Amino acid sequence: MRHYLDIDLATRTVTSRELKGREFAEAGRYFIAKTLLEDGVATVDPMSPDNPLIFSAGPFAGTNFSNANRLSIGCKSPLTGGIKESNAGGTFALAMGHLQIAGFTLHGAADDWVVIHIDKDGNFSWDTAEPYMGKGNIEAAALLHEKYGRKTSVALCSPVGEYCGLLAGIAVSDAENRPVRIAARGGVGAVMGLKKVKAIVVDKTKMPPLHDRPKVMGAIKEYGAMLREQPAVQNMSTYGTAMMADYTNATGALPVRNFSAGQIVDPKEETFEAGGDHIYNLNTERGGDPSHACMPGCLIKCSNIYNDEDGNEVVSPLEYETIGLLGTNCGIKDPDDIALLNFIANDLGIDTIEVGAMLAILMDHGEAEFGDVAFMERALEDIRVGNERGRILAQGTARVGEHYGIERVPVIKKQAISAYDPRVIEVTGVSMMLTAQGADHTAGNLPHYDSSGKSMKDLAERSYQVQINSAVADSLGLCVFGRTVTDVNRKLIADAINNSYNIDIPPDFIDEIGIETLKLEKEFNRQAGFTVEDDELPEFFLHEPLAPTDKTGRLHAAEVNAAMDEVVAAW
Repeated sequence: MRHYLDIDLATRTVTSRELKGREFAEAGRYFIAKTLLEDGVATVDPMSPDNPLIFSAGPFAGTNFSNANRLSIGCKSPLTGGIKESNAGGTFALAMGHLQIAGFTLHGAADDWVVIHIDKDGNFSWDTAEPYMGKGNIEAAALLHEKYGRKTSVALCSPVGEYCGLLAGIAVSDAENRPVRIAARGGVGAVMGLKKVKAIVVDKTKMPPLHDRPKVMGAIKEYGAMLREQPAVQNMSTYGTAMMADYTNATGALPVRNFSAGQIVDPKEETFEAGGDHIYNLNTERGGDPSHACMPGCLIKCSNIYNDEDGNEVVSPLEYETIGLLGTNCGIKDPDDIALLNFIANDLGIDTIEVGAMLAILMDHGEAEFGDVAFMERALEDIRVGNERGRILAQGTARVGEHYGIERVPVIKKQAISAYDPRVIEVTGVSMMLTAQGADHTAGNLPHYDSSGKSMKDLAERSYQVQINSAVADSLGLCVFGRTVTDVNRKLIADAINNSYNIDIPPDFIDEIGIETLKLEKEFNRQAGFTVEDDELPEFFLHEPLAPTDKTGRLHAAEVNAAMDEVVAAW
């Protein structure tokens, strides 16, 4: 039987309740939206102790169901001022599942910095965080695993989160205990910092009891077999998410030099060094791991461990969004340079999308030339030590743009746009505009859709479908990269949940939870004061032609919202 924990940080008390019926499946992003809305969080100050921080695992957490051990972390975002569910792989949701913890909420704030440890018997200890304060995430995590054991998982507040920098995410242990699976977006690490929780450590034990284990294990086997048959999954397993860089560069949708171009090299004339194909070959020659699982048991294995020319590990993972924003968007195409910057960002526990966009607007503003790696390293060091300049930079792209009077700032709802230029990849552009999450591609990404000749309603329909599917995955602890199987096998997923917990949810429940999540998030943001104007793309996307396609943006907030309202009403 799974239970949910409410943790009062001021009094160090824990209240537990058992889940019943559909509550086993009403997890992740759905649970976060429902809870925050019901508790009136939309109107609270996000940088106050009244902003709860929710950790929620999906119904398959703790099992070896492929790509089903993702963790959702949510709160009112101090970056956007709206709702935020930030998602991470790693082992933390797995450990929660082992202990039959469906989730927990951190309420209030601690008086002194603390490490919370939940042991294999479910007992809590409240330990001083003093040995870990101010240290980079790599060192802090190593010390935590040294103290609490390797058979644990850690959720870690970074040195940037300690001073409430809005770039800060919450880093989670991967299968080898690196703190590199980061719930990065929206400033969730700043909320953990204001609560003075340096780390939460959870013991790992064994797979939890299941109501009908043979049937669940059969579903796991069937799901895995279908995954292996998918060409998209096979490509992802070989080339990882970096393969998306080859596609966006070829189609002219890659962020380059602060979204001023869509292609950094012509692939017909020059090797694209930051592309997935080149990185795969280079990394394999160096003895790196091109097919690494971010979660135990995942069959997709889209992550990697990137090595230098001497065969030494530089970073894990080197993924597309980082390549796009911290790399080409800053004028960098050498994967060794991007990997080094990625390692520094991981050690700082910060969002590589947000920091890449932020550094690019500074370069565009004349602070440095595009491609100046030394400038970027100095800026990251300022952020690390938290000096005056570093604390300004740590507040993210929108606020840095406001501070320095920069005009070309690629944000929606004060969150940096992901690595898909909306002038070319329009369905993802619609999703990034309309999602309550801010400019977040994971809320509804459809990069390969050809939108030529399509109406605004066509784009809205495709966006809404993929937004539903993404909300489903985020609510059930599933990785969206399994969607070629998940999206067309709702009965398999529903039956597996039912057989895990002896409940009776119909297949229609799966889509319903996605639809309801979107409604709840939209209502949260409405109560937080958002209007249609907040969905607008930055002006430069609408009037600057993007080379090499020379496309300009046609997505205007009022028109896109009207089309989406029509689609939702008819759904």
